[in-house]
Amino acid sequence: MKIVIVASIQFTYEIEKITKKLERLGYKVEIPWAAKKILKGDIDYNDFMSIKEKRGDNEFRNKAEEDLIIRYYKLIKKGDAILVLNYDKKGIKNYIGGNALIEMSFAHILSKPIYLINPIPEMIYTDEIKAMKPILINGDLSKIK
Repeated sequence: MKIVIVASIQFTYEIEKITKKLERLGYKVEIPWAAKKILKGDIDYNDFMSIKEKRGDNEFRNKAEEDLIIRYYKLIKKGDAILVLNYDKKGIKNYIGGNALIEMSFAHILSKPIYLINPIPEMIYTDEIKAMKPILINGDLSKIK
């Protein structure tokens, strides 16, 4: 089974930990482009976060070989499920950002299971998240089927 991890790049090191756990459970895992580059040492995490905070991440998106949104659509299409790492961010418990919402929408339209590592956040688009019927696993990776 192939799992596509959906998460903010702020959580790169959590992505790495969850990826290793999933691989030990026998899953194949895909992660975001920037997280992959940071973990390989091609991009410095602190530089990325500093630049993103000041100017956004278009500078990094433009360095990618392909459109990163389309890349993730293709990964989700080839995958079996997505796992959203919705941790606290921007003062919001279990935050789900814009890219994660788009990627959840891809999975929903492609009839792929959507797993959330934490409960659904209270946000302006909570109803849309609920409408996609994500499976809440509360940190228990064994609930991914």
